[in-house]
Amino acid sequence: MQCRRWISAAALAAASSFTNVANAAGAGLSVHVLDQQTGMPATAVRVTLDARNAADGAWHTISQGTTDADGRIKALLPAGQMLATGDYRVTFDTGAYFSKHNTPAFFPEVPVVFHVQDAKQHYHIPLLLSPFGFSTYRGS
Repeated sequence: MQCRRWISAAALAAASSFTNVANAAGAGLSVHVLDQQTGMPATAVRVTLDARNAADGAWHTISQGTTDADGRIKALLPAGQMLATGDYRVTFDTGAYFSKHNTPAFFPEVPVVFHVQDAKQHYHIPLLLSPFGFSTYRGS
């Protein structure tokens, strides 16, 4: 029993230490896609991250990723890169996702434009998806 308590305490301390390191790095961008029709995570959804050039308003692609088995991309930014203050667009390729599931859908893609005010914060964008509608918000 004593050994079990020590292992639990060590595991808790290690997890706490990892969380503190992750929060210190903190900044970044993650997404999560849930299919409201099935009630399941939307796996293998392609997601593109673009940044708007403040000078001319043109968009340029920063990165792309694909949602995992839990419908998530935990780090959409390339390793070592951080967001800067400015406008960004995350585009979810919903047409390909629904096509792969033989489901007709109205929205072939869902672009979500957002503004980063504090580049030190972590930004999370959940997408609740169905063939004929979607909802999104700033998550945590």
